[in-house]
Amino acid sequence: MRNERFGNDSRTGDAAESGLTRRGLLQAAGGGALAAMAASGLAARAQDAPASKPVERKGNIKQCICQGCLKKMPFEQMAETCVRLGVKGIDLVRPDNWEVLRKYGLVGTMTPSHNLGKGLNQKENHEACLDAIRKSIEATAAAGFPNVICFSGNRAPGLTDEEGLANCVVALKQVVGLAEEKKIMLCMELLNSKVNHKGYMCDHSAWGVELCKQVGSPNFKLLYDIYHMQVQEGDIIRTLTDNIQYIGHIHTAGNPGRHEIDDTQELYYPAIMRALVKAGYTGYVAHEYTPTRDPLQSLEQALATCDV
Repeated sequence: MRNERFGNDSRTGDAAESGLTRRGLLQAAGGGALAAMAASGLAARAQDAPASKPVERKGNIKQCICQGCLKKMPFEQMAETCVRLGVKGIDLVRPDNWEVLRKYGLVGTMTPSHNLGKGLNQKENHEACLDAIRKSIEATAAAGFPNVICFSGNRAPGLTDEEGLANCVVALKQVVGLAEEKKIMLCMELLNSKVNHKGYMCDHSAWGVELCKQVGSPNFKLLYDIYHMQVQEGDIIRTLTDNIQYIGHIHTAGNPGRHEIDDTQELYYPAIMRALVKAGYTGYVAHEYTPTRDPLQSLEQALATCDV
């Protein structure tokens, strides 16, 4: 995914992540005849599944997905599958698919905005980024959805992390009032710069938390991506619970590899989810892994694992 957030299908940014991950967002085109056949087969299997009552979740964790979890499944079929599996919504969906979300009673749980690499940490990017963020806030509020994403951007020669943070504060204070007025949560995503997003500035929880403190608004928080922060700094449960008031949205995936949430990886999600419940977290938890096996079975397992 990547590219201009609202005007493009991706969450933004770099092709370092495979397929529809990291906002390999929105139904990537192509893949040839074999990919098309595989996608149609997945959709047909989901469509042919016996009609049944939607899975009832405990509701302590409001689970949603990013589209990469179901690969190239047609969007409406994806929405139907979400309803059947007890999923609350879908992350990073462009406005042209919002009517489908409404049709199935799903939430657009995080709206795209601007480019990932060219973000708020450099003043020359402010005009374009803030214009994209304002448009996303207005559209998201009109749709009755809750969240808009934003990014720090990458480091630049001669730009210190302290200066980048100060530039982000200047930019965010110009738009957070609109977020407050429209009752939208604006979330900056924490991403690792070690493996997937070389040079990205908002790559440590402490930097992000300090940014939240300086912006000083209840409508600006962090999108805490558990996979990315495990790669970058670890200590997930302590960091989440110590800073829960600054966490507005969460992404999941296994590590290493950003694949399924299962016993092949080092993160133990039941404990993480229980810690979130205990800490009083009420935001969404969006699954954003790339499946290596049957996508439906992988998603069913992820949802069951996090349903604490």
